[in-house]
Amino acid sequence: MRKGTAPERELVRMFWGAGFAASRTPASGSATKNPLPDVIAGNGKRYLSIEVKSSSKKRIYIKKDEIINLEEFSERFGAVPYIGVRFHGEKWAFLPLHKLEKTKEGNYRIDISFTRREGMDFDEFIGKSKQMKMSISNSTEHKNGNFYK
Repeated sequence: MRKGTAPERELVRMFWGAGFAASRTPASGSATKNPLPDVIAGNGKRYLSIEVKSSSKKRIYIKKDEIINLEEFSERFGAVPYIGVRFHGEKWAFLPLHKLEKTKEGNYRIDISFTRREGMDFDEFIGKSKQMKMSISNSTEHKNGNFYK
């Protein structure tokens, strides 16, 4: 599923180029018992924690524990949790957790067509532009001033 750390590094560079501070958390996944996202980013106004997924296939599965850990870190840190997805040949797409589709087993599934339909592109994600999509026309303010879309 993941192609090493290249997608995380690419995303960090994109954030820095857009005026955000960003960092990979290399201990995410296995090197620590603490819940850590793959990437954290912020610009003094918005704080984001991102679980990064990339694939050459048309579907990605995410274990429920990964989502639980992302939520726990985000709550403690004051960040808004997202899944950053990049399918081979596609642009980055970002999904808030409430839009994820659950499997029968309680894990999560993201397919390429769902991402195209429901995901935000990078510029929309960082607030630089707004895509015209009916499904994300309203924003709800998070308690710390960040926004869920």
